[in-house]
Amino acid sequence: MSANDRPTGPPTATRDSAFLKACRREPVPHTPVWFMRQAGRSLPEYRKAREGTGMLESCMRPDLVTEITLQPVRRHRVDAAIYFSDIVVPLKAIGVDLDIKPGVGPVVERPIRSRADLDRLRPLEPADVAYVAEAVGMLTGELGGTPLIGFAGAPFTLASYLVEGGPSKNHEHTKALMYGDPQLWADLLDRLAEITAAFLRVQIEAGASAVQLFDSWAGALRPRDYRESVLPASAKVFDAVAEYGVPRIHFGVGTGELLGLMATAGADVVGADWRVPLDEAARRIGPGHAVQGNLDPAVLFAPREAVEEQAAQVLEAARDVHGHIFNLGHGVLPDTDPDALTRLVAYVHEATGR
Repeated sequence: MSANDRPTGPPTATRDSAFLKACRREPVPHTPVWFMRQAGRSLPEYRKAREGTGMLESCMRPDLVTEITLQPVRRHRVDAAIYFSDIVVPLKAIGVDLDIKPGVGPVVERPIRSRADLDRLRPLEPADVAYVAEAVGMLTGELGGTPLIGFAGAPFTLASYLVEGGPSKNHEHTKALMYGDPQLWADLLDRLAEITAAFLRVQIEAGASAVQLFDSWAGALRPRDYRESVLPASAKVFDAVAEYGVPRIHFGVGTGELLGLMATAGADVVGADWRVPLDEAARRIGPGHAVQGNLDPAVLFAPREAVEEQAAQVLEAARDVHGHIFNLGHGVLPDTDPDALTRLVAYVHEATGR
C-alpha cells in the first residue's frame, strides 16, 4: 500500500463510537468499557471453540480469530473488541522457534544472547501475517460500529521473552544483557521496534480502529533504565504508526513509577493498573492523554454489590479526567464468572449515562 492509499483515521463506521470519542478526549454518551483478555478462558464458548487447537494455531486461523474476538462483544456488550492473538505471533511469523505451552506461556527454543543471535530476527513482511489482515477484514465487517483494537507486544517485553527463553520473574538475563552490552541491547530493541511497527501497520491497514502496545514486563524496570534503554524503541513504534491517525494506547503492569515516561512515548491513551488510584495515575501521566483503567481484576470475584462499589470508586477518581476508558488494571482472570463482567459493563454504562 502506498503512502497516498493509507487510511487516515479510524474507519468511518466507528469514528463516533464512545470508545474512540474517549480516546480523543471528547464528550461521550457514557464511559466506554472493554477488558483486556475479554476474549479468553473466562468464556465457556471460547474454551469450546478452541478445544483441541493450540494457541498459535488458533491465532493463525481467521475464522477462529473472528469468532473468538466477537464472543465478548456479543455476551458483554463491551464498547470495543480486542483482536484475538498473542504478542509472540510476529516472532513466530519471522521464523523464531517458539511455542506457547499451556500453563507456562511462550517458550523460545534458542534464546537470543549474542550478536550472532540477533541476525535471526529478520524484518516482518505483510505476507508473513496475511492471516491477520484477513481476520481483521472479516471482523470489521461483522463489528459494524464497534471499534476493533489491534495490538502488539512492546519491544522490551518481546526482548525479555527472547532473551530469557520464556516468562521470567526476575528478568536476570534480560537485565544482564541491557547492562552488560548496551549496544547489542539497543540494536535488539530497535529490530523489535521495526517488527512490532510492521505488525501494527498490517492491522491498521486492514481496518483496526485503534492499537494497543502491551509492555507487560516494563514494571520490572527502574525509571532511569526505562528512559534510557526502553523508551526510544517504544517511541519508534508509536511514531511509525502516527501517520494513520488511529488512537494509540500504551499499557504496562506495575508501571506506576513509569506512567509519566510512558506517556512521552507517543501514545494518545495510557493505561494504568490497579496499584495507583486513577486520579493519581492521570496526574502522573499528565495533560493531553486519555486514561484507561483500572479496576483490580480480583475484585470481580467479590459479591455484586462489592464489585459495583469498587467500580464506583474508579469512576469517581476519573470524574475530572478528560477521556476515561473503563478497563481492568490487567487482564480478565481465567476463573472469572462471565456474568460478573456482563453486569459490570451494564453498571458502568448506567452509572455514567449522559
